[in-house]
Amino acid sequence: MKKLFALLVVAGMVAFISCGPGKDKAKEQAVADSLKKDSIMKDSIAKAEQALKVADSLKQVALKDSLKNDSIEKAKKGGKKK
Repeated sequence: MKKLFALLVVAGMVAFISCGPGKDKAKEQAVADSLKKDSIMKDSIAKAEQALKVADSLKQVALKDSLKNDSIEKAKKGGKKK
């Protein structure tokens, strides 16, 4: 009877050890996935903001060029009056 009890105790310990850490690994993997998604999202937001800055600067350059061209054309049409 003692041997049977000892065998059941050992079997229970083996079962407990084999099933226990699985939940912790799942939680750790979920946290790692969440952090990875957050970092990807932050990177994509940073890239989008950079693209907007580039687009804004290109618009400003285009506006300056058009104003410069307009002033040159007005000067050519008006010419100098004597």
